[in-house]
Amino acid sequence: MNDMTIETSAAAPREAVESWLSAFNAALAEYDVDTAARLFATTSFWRDLTAFTWNIKTVENPDGVRDMLRETLPHLGRVAFRLAEDPSQNGDVTEAWLSLETGVGRGEAYLRLRDGAAWTLLTTLTELKGFEEPSGLRRPMGAEHGISKTRKSWAEKREEETRALGHETQPYVLVIGGGQGGIALGARLRQLGVPHIVIDKHDRPGDQWRKRYKSLCLHDPVWYDHLPYIDFPKNWPVFSPKDKVGDWLEFYTKVMEINYWPKTVAKHATFDEASKTWRVTVTRDGQEIELRPTQLVLATGMSGKPNIPSFKGMERFKGEQQHSSQHPGPDAYAGKKVVVIGANNSAHDICAALWEVEADVTMVQRSSTHIVRSDSLMEEALGGLYSEQALANGVTTRKADMIFASIPYKIMHEFHIPVYEKIQARDAAFYAALREAGFMLDFGDDGSGLFMKYLRRGSGYYIDVGACELVINGGIKLKSGVGVEELTETGVKFTDGTELPADLIVYATGYGSMNGWAADLISQDVADKVGKVWGLGSATTKDPGPWEGEERNMWKPTQQENLWFHGGNLHQSRHYSLYLALQLKARMEGLATPVYGLQNVHHLK
Repeated sequence: MNDMTIETSAAAPREAVESWLSAFNAALAEYDVDTAARLFATTSFWRDLTAFTWNIKTVENPDGVRDMLRETLPHLGRVAFRLAEDPSQNGDVTEAWLSLETGVGRGEAYLRLRDGAAWTLLTTLTELKGFEEPSGLRRPMGAEHGISKTRKSWAEKREEETRALGHETQPYVLVIGGGQGGIALGARLRQLGVPHIVIDKHDRPGDQWRKRYKSLCLHDPVWYDHLPYIDFPKNWPVFSPKDKVGDWLEFYTKVMEINYWPKTVAKHATFDEASKTWRVTVTRDGQEIELRPTQLVLATGMSGKPNIPSFKGMERFKGEQQHSSQHPGPDAYAGKKVVVIGANNSAHDICAALWEVEADVTMVQRSSTHIVRSDSLMEEALGGLYSEQALANGVTTRKADMIFASIPYKIMHEFHIPVYEKIQARDAAFYAALREAGFMLDFGDDGSGLFMKYLRRGSGYYIDVGACELVINGGIKLKSGVGVEELTETGVKFTDGTELPADLIVYATGYGSMNGWAADLISQDVADKVGKVWGLGSATTKDPGPWEGEERNMWKPTQQENLWFHGGNLHQSRHYSLYLALQLKARMEGLATPVYGLQNVHHLK
């Protein structure tokens, strides 16, 4: 233990945290980065969401802290942390909620001390000084009291804004993609007063959900899936059916007054280096329009660009072929022979729905899949943060998001491995039955389960809501452990020489990197300049190293000036839309935003 750590063995948690904060604040006030760095343990992590770095960045160990503070403190003005509520003790770790203020903004932080030194620190920017959201005591009046012959109603002002935006005035931010990610970001931008347009090709907000196969639903529970500002009602289903999700998104878009253009397709975008703005050609309801936003956000989603395999003979197959994103549902295929290639979430959902209409359906599993039962996931993995019990214990959605975000990705798997070991023991008979049916199972390369697979590669799992029982009992036939050699006129031929007849082949083969949208919309050069989107660099399957520490290119500056990526599940769309919106607002207002640790490009796809 070095001379700057504070002995906590005999100290109460509050005294320990206050002692550490006093030393840390004093070091920051003096710009003494060496002293501040020595307050961190030899193995330690500081995760910053925009507050210090104008980035989403994790630094490791005292050397990383020292380097970050050396570069960022001169731009921040006075920095001070304060204890927000009584700390707690969890084994040998003291945990504390903190408030944070810099010369630029205010935020929240979460600290873990071990042996008197900081083990983990999460810092988040929640508002910009002078540009706070008009909420609470700052909410707008709405009614304009007094007498005026030129008074315009709220609706008239809104109509004027809507009519002018994109024609007489230009949006500062153009968001391409109007699913939950684009809508959540649009709501944040609206509240921050950032002129924006969210565009989407569908007829109505929510059609991204309504037009998918009829059995689609959220596999995450409702407490995990709220949008910013407005929670789902307390009588909302635990697992939202797709049409209810679609209706909620449409309702939300209207009440949050998001500038949303449906029936709009982005055709091409180029960045003007001279003006530092984009030229984006869109077709809106058949009319071509050129928009000139300063910032361009691709919110097309991880499940946006279909990954369609290229098999020999696809052109000669006489039946129907479709990617899972194009699958309309089972009704037209009653009694038909269907081969579904893939064994993750969409494959299971589609196969189960086809079985319900008595289609003869076979799932083709070419590589292993992580399976976790929905009940087990909720009770063992999510319940402490996202559940009615969590709310009763004072863990609000915001607190849950912060706690989840406070675990550095570098060590997150260590927290998850014991959870999934417990799940494997709890559901041992279930997993044995799946293996007996020939299903290839895995729990991730290191046994860390669902969330780490999602964060590392965004694929390779299924949250079981019933389809696994059909795999076990043969209702869904299984072809496992073989590759597709070619398609014939009548079916699918495999590398083991067998063949399955098919009227329909569904490619439940997932989606490509989001930078594929950048290649299509802008250029391959820009896509390569940005590099791969998503993944941590964990050197596990489909997540090649080197270690990068954060999701590649998500919610933060990229190597292409004024180009951003936003997406993920509903939880991530809610949580990270705040930090992306604040970065955009700061730039619009001309604040200095020196980015620390801009991501390097190691992978192009």
